[in-house]
Amino acid sequence: MRSVATIGREFFTLKRPYSSTRAFSSLLTSPPSKAVVYEQLGPPDSVTRVIKMEGVEVKDNDVCVKMMAAPINPSDINRIEGVYPVRPPLPAVGGYEGVGEVFSVGAAVKHISPGDWVIPSPPSFGTWQAYIVKEESVWHKISKDSPMEYAATITVNPLTALRMLQDFVALNSGDCIVQNGATSIVGQCIIQLARLRGIHSINIIRDRVGSDEAKEMLKRLGADEVFTESQLEVKNIKGLLTNLPEPALGFNCVGGNSASLLLKFLRHGGTMVTYGGMSKKPITVSTSSFIFKDLSLRGFWLQKLMNSDKANECRNMIDYLLSLAREGKLKYETELVPFDNFHTALDKALGKLGSQPKQVGYESYTEMDELLHLAFVKLDWVFT
Repeated sequence: MRSVATIGREFFTLKRPYSSTRAFSSLLTSPPSKAVVYEQLGPPDSVTRVIKMEGVEVKDNDVCVKMMAAPINPSDINRIEGVYPVRPPLPAVGGYEGVGEVFSVGAAVKHISPGDWVIPSPPSFGTWQAYIVKEESVWHKISKDSPMEYAATITVNPLTALRMLQDFVALNSGDCIVQNGATSIVGQCIIQLARLRGIHSINIIRDRVGSDEAKEMLKRLGADEVFTESQLEVKNIKGLLTNLPEPALGFNCVGGNSASLLLKFLRHGGTMVTYGGMSKKPITVSTSSFIFKDLSLRGFWLQKLMNSDKANECRNMIDYLLSLAREGKLKYETELVPFDNFHTALDKALGKLGSQPKQVGYESYTEMDELLHLAFVKLDWVFT
């Protein structure tokens, strides 16, 4: 069995000192573990370290999970830096989502068995470790036929894309949406999920080297139109559209000028949902947009939603998204890095080993939500 955690995306195999088992005694303990920990806030490459941890007691309602894969998301980095709105008490184990195989269960556990694949749902702190012990209610059992890389990363990015498509405006086949940050994982998922419902997409990307290749990649995923920001510096933006209807819904993860360009596409009564602020610049809306176009501005934070009464609904959505991944209808690029090479994976996620994000460094983010994910697909790393 491969063991994976997402950040750079690599695999490593951990020999099991014990066989998987169901507990009949509260004295059962988890195997010794490795974990990425930080004892103070600061730059992740300076304050994190990989340590060995002793096993912990597996109580009657607990499930011990051997983690297979877990991603390093920008929000993970921001928690370590101390700039994210919610963070665990220190010292802490990093990571927020991932997938694992059940190693053992407590005597009172009813719906999960050793060998099952599970993900934390809602996501919870501490996924960057080899073994995790948490109560049964934390874990959501998934199909073992799911691609491991997708199971490890399904909760934050793809689920955000699906919820935003469904929660704000009632969209029908033939309708249109517009988004910036389209090359992000969330952006790619929005394109594909919209396409499956017959919904058209207009996509805005920043001007950079390789923008033509990025356009082609998004078109292959099902994007109808892809524009760089400079292409939209015209008086009549809607004149660029040919056979597409005016969008009813827009998704903003950038802010600043990019958000202003997005707003120009929206039809009368349209809604823009903001889920990130990569430019660190505010959203500016003209008075006429409110008065004469009656536009609505909304915000989305996945963590708040997952901790609400919609948690079970989110689990059903996760199962649906994983079924799409199994069928090849939902795709995004991942790279696997072995857990023993965690800091190499971290350097990749921080842009130190190529694919350096040009618009802003992660250390600078001050307004991050759960979905402010990496601007480049190859920066969504996985460690194992």
